[in-house]
Formats: sequence, C-alpha cells, structure tokens
Amino acid sequence: MYKYKTKGVCSQEILFDIKDDIITDLHIVGGCRGNTQGVAKLAIGRNINEVIPLIKGIKCRGNTSCPDQLAIALENYKTQKNLQ
Repeated sequence: MYKYKTKGVCSQEILFDIKDDIITDLHIVGGCRGNTQGVAKLAIGRNINEVIPLIKGIKCRGNTSCPDQLAIALENYKTQKNLQ
C-alpha cells in the first residue's frame, strides 16, 4: 500500500494500491467522511491517468483539497514508479 502525507487539508493521509495503473484500493484518513468516501468510490477501478486530470486543481482550503491532494499523491506515485 502506498502512503501519502497530505498537506493543507483536513485529511492526514491517503493510502492506496495500484495494479497495472488501476486504483484497486483507496482510503483517505481524516477529512469530511462522506466526501472522502465518495472520492474513493469514484476513483477505485479507474486508471490513474484518467483520475489525475479530473481532480487536480480542485480548491477547498489552503488552495488545495482532498481530491487535489489525491492527484498529487498519484503523480508522486507515478514519479516514484517511473511511469510518466
């Protein structure tokens, strides 16, 4: 499971698994429970390259949001796995 420490949002951490560029599991720790569960359900089963542009740049507090932080986490994952 990949872990990403969020910045500037209510949630503290994003945990996810990816297989063949498909998000297979996603948990956002903390934050607004309904919203984070909704984001997770919408992202699971989708290709990371499809999800990133859909949610990147969404603003809430601090010029970012939980969806934006997920996009950043997925980009970091791609960079670490050299998938770009």
